[in-house]
Amino acid sequence: MRLLALPAFEDNYIWALVDDDGDALVIDPGDAAPVLAATGNGLWPAAVLITHHHADHAGGVAALRARWPTLPVFAPEDERIPDASHRVGDGDVVQVKHWQLSVLAVPGHTRSHIAFHGGSAEGPQHLFCGDTLFSLGCGRLFEGTPAQMLASLERLAALPASSLVCCGHEYTLASGAFANAVDPHNAALRERIEEARAMCQAGRPTLPVTLSSERLTNPFLRVDSEAVRAAVTHRLGRPPVDRVETFATLRQWKNDFRA
Repeated sequence: MRLLALPAFEDNYIWALVDDDGDALVIDPGDAAPVLAATGNGLWPAAVLITHHHADHAGGVAALRARWPTLPVFAPEDERIPDASHRVGDGDVVQVKHWQLSVLAVPGHTRSHIAFHGGSAEGPQHLFCGDTLFSLGCGRLFEGTPAQMLASLERLAALPASSLVCCGHEYTLASGAFANAVDPHNAALRERIEEARAMCQAGRPTLPVTLSSERLTNPFLRVDSEAVRAAVTHRLGRPPVDRVETFATLRQWKNDFRA
C-alpha cells in the first residue's frame, strides 16, 4: 500500500491511496492532470472521494469521469458538486475493494464539508480532512460558525492518535509561524516546525502527520490549554467568555497574522 501526495496548483495536494494492484482511491482532485499523469506510473483510479465543493478540490472530477465514465465519485450532499455518482453524509461508510472509510460531517470551512477516515484492514488509518484541519492550523470559516468549526475539529481530534492526517494544502510552515506566536514555549511545536522546515528544504511534503502530533502542537486543537488561553486573554485584554470565543479569537488572529 502506498500513499501519494500529488502536487496541484500552488500548494494543493491530491491524495492517492494505492494498493498493490495499482488501484487507487483519489481524494480531492481539483485538477485532473496530476492524476492522469500518475496513470503512466501504474496508478488507476478505483474511486474518487470529495471533501467539499471548492474548485481546487473538486474541479478535476468532470475530466476524470470523461476518461473513466463508470468511475465512482463519493461526495457530500451539495448541488455545487454536480459530478458525484454517490452522495454520502455523516455516519455513512465508503467501501471500495478492501478499503473502508467512515464519513464524518465537519462543517465550518463550508456548510457541507465532510472528512473520510479509514483505509484497509492491514494498513494505517488515514484521515482525509480537506480544508478543515491543517497541520498546525485549520481552515477559514467561509460558511460555518466558530462553534461549528470547533466542534468539527474536536471530532477529528477524538479519532485514534495514530491516524495519519492528510490535509488538502501544504500550509505547515505558515501555520507553524502563527502557532509559534500563540504558543512559543511549546517544545513539541518547535520540533515539528524544524522537522517541517527540513522536509520543505528537501523538497518533501510535510504531510501526512500523526494526529497525536497535532494534538500536542496545533493551537486550534488546544483551546483548553493554559498557554493558548493565556495568549487569547492577552489578545483580547480580558479572559475569553468560553472556549468558543477562545477558538473564534484564534481564528480571527490567524486571519490577520503576518509572520
